[in-house]
Amino acid sequence: MSGDDDPQEQTVADDLVVTKYKMGAEIANQALKTVVEAATAGVSVVNLCEKGDAFIMTETGKVFKKEKDMKKGIAFPTSVSVNNCVCHHSPLKSDPDVVLKDGDVVKIDLGVHVDGFISNVAHSFVVGVTKDAPLTGRKADVLKAAHLCAEAALRLVKPGSQNSQVTDAWNKIAKSFKCTPIEGMLSHQLKQHVIDGEKTIIQNPTDQQRKDHEKAEFEVHEVYAVDVLISTGEGKAKDGGQRTTIYKRDPNKVYGLKMKTSRMFFSEVERRFDAMPFTLRAFEDEGKARLGVVECAKHELLQPFNVLHEKEGEFVAQFKFTVLLMANGPLRITNSLFEPELYKSEHEVEDPELKALLQSSASRKAQKKKKKKASKTVESATGQPMETEAAE
Repeated sequence: MSGDDDPQEQTVADDLVVTKYKMGAEIANQALKTVVEAATAGVSVVNLCEKGDAFIMTETGKVFKKEKDMKKGIAFPTSVSVNNCVCHHSPLKSDPDVVLKDGDVVKIDLGVHVDGFISNVAHSFVVGVTKDAPLTGRKADVLKAAHLCAEAALRLVKPGSQNSQVTDAWNKIAKSFKCTPIEGMLSHQLKQHVIDGEKTIIQNPTDQQRKDHEKAEFEVHEVYAVDVLISTGEGKAKDGGQRTTIYKRDPNKVYGLKMKTSRMFFSEVERRFDAMPFTLRAFEDEGKARLGVVECAKHELLQPFNVLHEKEGEFVAQFKFTVLLMANGPLRITNSLFEPELYKSEHEVEDPELKALLQSSASRKAQKKKKKKASKTVESATGQPMETEAAE
């Protein structure tokens, strides 16, 4: 009997589920590191995206080899969004290429899943900055603000807390660096095969969004992808008309496609990606994919992840991590590569409550025993020891 027929939802209360999350996280952390190390001046963005995706496919191919029917692979295609580009920039070979240069603010976003259990991660850095010559000014402000927002969330996303507490903390932290969170962006609860679960944390909501947004309390055994996007500008992200390359299937929509190309394309989407986001770059014939996606998107069988931009001349920083709300405290499984010594801002968090929050420890000593147990399970499932420290 396949997992789909089983109405019992699998959560991190089950050790094997934790193991699958950690295996995906380990690959996501390594993929991120690989892409960040390759992201130097003169490198093309499309090459970086291909590098990240190829790494994820190779590594997920090595785990649970005996489970032939188990789906695993990319849960969010590698995206490299530069400067005022906010998110979802994952170009095709046929798109105009972007080449990195020193001083660019680069955001790398990717996700991995093992058996539908998703680990997402995103990181921001400035090309060419060294410890000997740390960065100052607005770019440093926005990176520091985004990093501290992620750190605050790590301490606030825990059972019993409200999603609105995180929203308020982010607004205050960004403001103290004279920055703004990108309006209306959502961090989602994750479930098996579901990247956009119903509980969310909203950033910088408009009055209307604040009214409409569901208040929610975090509960034990939930999983969240906490996504922080901060701008030096007004925080308004707009679709600048750049080609959308990332889509995901909406399992609730049904439509009889008229064109043969669309039908072939859509059946490949169902077979290869199920309900996970994917990039048109993953198709052998890019031209046919570009053609086939049109009818599918028009009839909402596929949801687009549009490439969004802040105003020209502004900078946007992003950090994203995945956290499991375990019985003995939150467990962050995708890690940060942020190096605080590279960025010097003249601003700091003034609010005494937030200051105290950020200075409080986010370590999980009680988790160590659980981690050892889970890493043993990883070892028996893969035949490889797991690098537990990567999740620290």
